[in-house]
Amino acid sequence: MRIALVAGEASGDQLGAGLIAELRLRFPDAEFAGIGGPGMRAAGLDAWHDSQELAVMGLAEVLAHLPRLLRLRSRLRKRLLAWKPDVFIGIDAPDFNLGVEKWLKRRGIRTVHYVSPSVWAWREERAAKIGDSADLVLCLFPMEPPIYAKHAVDARFVGHPLADAIPMEPDRQAAREALAIVGHAPVLAMLPGSRLGEIAKMLPVFLDTAALVAQSIPTLQILLPAANAQCDAAIRDQLRAQPALAARVRVLDGNAQRAMIASDAVLLASGTAALEGMLCKRPMVVGHRISPTTYRIVTRLGLLKSRYVSLPNVLADAPLIPELLQHDCVPEKLAAACLRWFGQPQTVEALLPQFIALHKQLRCDASARAADAVAELIAQ
Repeated sequence: MRIALVAGEASGDQLGAGLIAELRLRFPDAEFAGIGGPGMRAAGLDAWHDSQELAVMGLAEVLAHLPRLLRLRSRLRKRLLAWKPDVFIGIDAPDFNLGVEKWLKRRGIRTVHYVSPSVWAWREERAAKIGDSADLVLCLFPMEPPIYAKHAVDARFVGHPLADAIPMEPDRQAAREALAIVGHAPVLAMLPGSRLGEIAKMLPVFLDTAALVAQSIPTLQILLPAANAQCDAAIRDQLRAQPALAARVRVLDGNAQRAMIASDAVLLASGTAALEGMLCKRPMVVGHRISPTTYRIVTRLGLLKSRYVSLPNVLADAPLIPELLQHDCVPEKLAAACLRWFGQPQTVEALLPQFIALHKQLRCDASARAADAVAELIAQ
């Protein structure tokens, strides 16, 4: 049995690692190869390329990297066809993976797309085109399969692996002790993103925000998890420009979940981190910017259909947490939103039952359900 997988970033690498572990239980002698990160390699993937090579976000950013990505895709397709996998699983990274899936499907290889693009947010008609690329779509969220059903595409809600992994009631005191946080010291966790481009764009804004928050909370401690060594170096480069603030900041080697659980509030860029913060049951503020070119294209063409961009708000269909985007993503507004969480414990308490209800909805033993669906496809 040969199973090919391609994941394009840190969150996809986590999904891929869980899926490989479950597939190995069903196919003990299977070989796994493709593109992945450290999690997938540890699970047994023969990584032909690292997932960071695909970690490009936004229309303008993709255009800048397009020649390199096209060369990589061409080499990958030829190698996959020569390797002859029993199934190809593209994990997220739709701009890259859907094209590879369609090319392989036309050549008789069964294909799976794991993590539906946000068809609930914009361009629902993409569901039919995704069905042209993938024999099976594995969805993390319950609102997605009904959209695919309208286009006669086989899509399964499998739940989210993070909802399985994170406890329903995270041990906040244990997290604070593990990070050596003394007593009731106020803590702000900051997650500007796991891509170098996101760190370059968002961390300066977040650091200026933290400086404003610290003016109102003199004993503030700041936790800043780094996804990998490259991110760590990029973060420390920016901290050197703000030595007074840097004295309050602890750069962590990973440990994003622990940092969030230990915090009083979280400041993060939109994406999987917002879902993770919700599952950790912590109040948060979402601040995010995309390139001006991408923003103009999205707004002028009316591409965004959802009222919200962060997953807690999308899943609840309500503004549970503040979203400060593009022109509103400035230190003054972000700091004010963070300070409200520090100063209103009753508002934080009111969030918890809503976060717990969403957590229960997503807890489905996702990696096992995804592996069952893939095994069923292989058996057909």
